[in-house]
Amino acid sequence: MAAEHVALLGPGKMGAPMGQNLIKAGHLLTVWARRPESAASLVDAGASYQPVPRELASNDVIIDMLQDLTQLEPLLTGPDGLLAGVTEPTLLVVSSTVAPQDVRTLAARVDRETNGLLSVVDAPVSGGEAGAQSGTLSIMVGGDEDDVAQAIPVLQACGTPVHCGPLGAGEVVKACNQMVVGITMAALAEAALIAEGAGVDVGLMFQMLSKGWGASAVLNAKHRKVIDRDYSNTGAAKFMVKDLKIALSEAAQASRTLPLSTEALTIYQGLVEAGLGDDDLAVVHKYLAEQTAD
Repeated sequence: MAAEHVALLGPGKMGAPMGQNLIKAGHLLTVWARRPESAASLVDAGASYQPVPRELASNDVIIDMLQDLTQLEPLLTGPDGLLAGVTEPTLLVVSSTVAPQDVRTLAARVDRETNGLLSVVDAPVSGGEAGAQSGTLSIMVGGDEDDVAQAIPVLQACGTPVHCGPLGAGEVVKACNQMVVGITMAALAEAALIAEGAGVDVGLMFQMLSKGWGASAVLNAKHRKVIDRDYSNTGAAKFMVKDLKIALSEAAQASRTLPLSTEALTIYQGLVEAGLGDDDLAVVHKYLAEQTAD
């Protein structure tokens, strides 16, 4: 595909490797970060650093990899804000994990304030830091057909983007994904506790699960961390609280209750209250071990 001018907001654990893959795909990348040093690796690879959000508006596609919309908001407003710089059609891709309705509200607002020049699609990602590095992320895209058609060729540098439906649909699918991830991680932690208590080799137990119906991407990615009690952060556990709240909110709008997700939310909230939220998601193993100790 032809090279696009792409801006990236937030070169963190996920954003930085995504930026590297965008550069490798031939796109002309500009990076915004709070601190110039956060963008250094991308600048070394050929990207430009731009500290003024207004100047990013000239890009064809702007990818938001900030943690949530509260972090995006300060970049949008004011004389140096992104919205002030929009003079031609531009696409904002929200790849943060946020509530679907919040994306729709954002889209209506920026459409109004830019006279329809800035469009929004949602494109949250799954696959963790390893998937971001290898360019194999699952990317769940929501939005109008024309906007999605512009976003997908750019996002293909980072993984497999799939159009899930209208605006907000990508965030709905991501909420479902996170619900399964959170519950599965807690179940794997409990399985490890059973094996440990019975004197069974936890690594062997996980190996057997991987060959049967207990197999999962979560098991593949996290089993070694549980075995080694390595809770170094490749994806902070605290974010699961936000993600599960989004899933439960969506369910409530459809008058549904989600008992497993409700219980999982209680577990992860307890984990955060215990001061473990900045550790890896696998730290739920440590938390549950402490909760069930005599």
